[in-house]
Amino acid sequence: MNPLLELHAGMTRRQLLGRSTTGLGAMALSQLLGSHPVMAGLTQRVPRAKRVIYLFQNGGPSHLELFDPKERLRQMNGEPFPQSVIDGVRFSTMTANQDKFVLGAVTDFAPAGQCGMELSSSHLPYTSRIADRMCLIRSMHTEQVNHAPAITFLLTGGERPGRPSMGAWLSYGLGSASENLPTYVCMTSVSKGTTCGQTFYDHYWGSGFLPSVHQGVKFRGNGSPVLYLENPGDMSPSVRRGLLDDLAQMNQWGYEQLGDPEIYARIAQYEMAYRMQTSVPELTDLSRESEQTLHMYGPGVREKGSFAYNCLMARRLAERGTRFIQVMHGGWDQHKSINTEFNQQCLDTDQPSAALVRDLEMRGLLDETLVIWGGEFGRTPFLQGNFAERQLWGRDHHPYGFSLWMAGGGVNAGHVHGATDEFGFHVARDPVHVHDLQATILHLLGIDHEQLTYKFQGRRFRLTDVHGKVVDSIVA
Repeated sequence: MNPLLELHAGMTRRQLLGRSTTGLGAMALSQLLGSHPVMAGLTQRVPRAKRVIYLFQNGGPSHLELFDPKERLRQMNGEPFPQSVIDGVRFSTMTANQDKFVLGAVTDFAPAGQCGMELSSSHLPYTSRIADRMCLIRSMHTEQVNHAPAITFLLTGGERPGRPSMGAWLSYGLGSASENLPTYVCMTSVSKGTTCGQTFYDHYWGSGFLPSVHQGVKFRGNGSPVLYLENPGDMSPSVRRGLLDDLAQMNQWGYEQLGDPEIYARIAQYEMAYRMQTSVPELTDLSRESEQTLHMYGPGVREKGSFAYNCLMARRLAERGTRFIQVMHGGWDQHKSINTEFNQQCLDTDQPSAALVRDLEMRGLLDETLVIWGGEFGRTPFLQGNFAERQLWGRDHHPYGFSLWMAGGGVNAGHVHGATDEFGFHVARDPVHVHDLQATILHLLGIDHEQLTYKFQGRRFRLTDVHGKVVDSIVA
């Protein structure tokens, strides 16, 4: 076995690793710093994408209002939902026992782009302009009916916390492409005025049982982007450098006594934090961005921590070599607000999402950057609420058929993959399970999803668990 792989998997040998400045000790540390990707020599093909920007929409955006027009729902609006379609199907406790009535889309649809992809013309006017760059998947399905396990399942491959997130797997597998910024960054935002109580849990960007150096670095929306990055007021950079050197020596002594690979991870994290003291202020300085670029992302771009601001930060991180950028936006849980808060969600996310794709393309980065937009599930084709109370119309969680789009990074642009039935309920053609999506993302990055594994508690784990197949028609 490659000694680097052994070291990275935590198989410690004090005699070999005790040498921190030469030999395998230095190799182990450089591995944790990201200069030696674990998957070197094990990737199966030339990668189409070098990095991923995942615009994750927490709460479950309604595919029926945005991406999957259903004339049958409009025709049957207000009628009892066909029992034959929902017999034996599990729903959340909010609608499991209620009478179910068909709710047609509250938005308008129109063909977009030269490809004629049907999208919401009323709520996604900017996204409609990039239809020819998008691959729209209308046949996503998952197994979880509640938010936290569904998000965990999509981002880690398991519904319970404890597994590495997708970005951590890519950090582990591909290593770093930047010396001065993290390999994996996460940013979060929530639309103003939302009543959705969606929570951002740390394990959504955690490293699970992988070395902690691979976990995502959370960039905050206010104050210093990264906690504890700045030196205390009375500490000079030279003093800080000396302190880190002394800490590294003490940690090395600790490693020689205990053989804990997390000690090397700690050294790597200290070193990255030191370099980020210079790189992060430059990253977040928007003074060199043109007014044209700022205008393209929309009015919220100057508001630190907004979705628009985070989309622009995602492009700047991509330019500087960050491997996986996870932009999470909460508030899509429209149980009683498909006519109200849903509109604000679209206003907050439509223009910046499209601007990011256009911006990457103008800078020659889109072909090597995989952009993903979507949530953990969709929404039910029946009403949650009472038709008499229009301002409280909503839709419940729906994992059995929903939509997601991708752009750049080797995807089949201008293509619609799969379909749901006439009610937008079940997948009717070319299903894409969550593990299939994960396998396809890794494929676009040049990785065979069955080869990217990590041995933990006697078993070799992978992002796709023991499932998943690459969806060839999604790949250009």
